[in-house]
Amino acid sequence: MKILLPVDGSACALRAVDHLISHAAWFRDVPEIHLLHVHAPIPIGRVQAHVGKETLHAYYLEEGQEQLVEAQRKLDAAGRFHTTHIHVGQPAEVISKMAGDLACDLIVMGTHGRGVAAGIVMGSVATRVLHLSPCPVLLVK
Repeated sequence: MKILLPVDGSACALRAVDHLISHAAWFRDVPEIHLLHVHAPIPIGRVQAHVGKETLHAYYLEEGQEQLVEAQRKLDAAGRFHTTHIHVGQPAEVISKMAGDLACDLIVMGTHGRGVAAGIVMGSVATRVLHLSPCPVLLVK
């Protein structure tokens, strides 16, 4: 059983992590967990003139790792081995593509992002993932 667990550092995403941990008994075998953070791309135009590709890559990596820390801590404390992935792109599309590329059996994700504006965006991400996903999606409120 392969499970994709996309997180953005929000409380709702962490509830999805908690939900997966607390319901691990649902699965016959120990699931292979893939923890994913998708960073929205920064418009390259003017930024690229002032910031090199290496600097931008380092920024994405650092920000992504920050968003994964709490989820990693929770999974580690529960003794759940996981693999982390950090990608840049449109979240719903990347989540769905990663689920297909990794041959995941399930996506477990929160329904709301950070704050009101991000909550609207994450809600639309969850809805879009439902439409694009090659596997079942479990949404956690």
